[in-house]
Amino acid sequence: MSQQVQIRLRVNGDAHEVAADARTLLVDLIRDELGLTGTHVGCRTGHCGACTVVLDGRVSKSCTVLAAAADGAEVTTIEGLAADGVLHPVQEALWQEHGVQCGFCTPGMVLAAAELLAENRSPVDDEIRRAIAGNLCRCTGYENIVNAIRRASAS
Repeated sequence: MSQQVQIRLRVNGDAHEVAADARTLLVDLIRDELGLTGTHVGCRTGHCGACTVVLDGRVSKSCTVLAAAADGAEVTTIEGLAADGVLHPVQEALWQEHGVQCGFCTPGMVLAAAELLAENRSPVDDEIRRAIAGNLCRCTGYENIVNAIRRASAS
């Protein structure tokens, strides 16, 4: 028999209170209960980064976090990054630099890059590559993604 827990959290600025199984992962709560499908489910082991969200100010892989552990937390998903319909500079730069192909890794890449740029406005390529190292891309070869992050740092 599963135990239900009450989880209160803010996601993209909106307050939510959800009853969920104590074993529910944050990625599943975000997608299935809140309907925010920009957070992707990939490996379910924390290796691919497709499930990346910002949890209390730090990028986190939501497939490795129990939803109950996020009780009281502030979460930002890719849906919450743009402001008033204006793309975040990383999102705009990915568009300009053709850094998106299939798009599966894009939400995690964008959130990891946004965190980097919030901490370091002028990263060099090695710093950019380290910042996105936890996000796997099977399509682009990373070069246009790095170019986009470099472009976003200049904006």
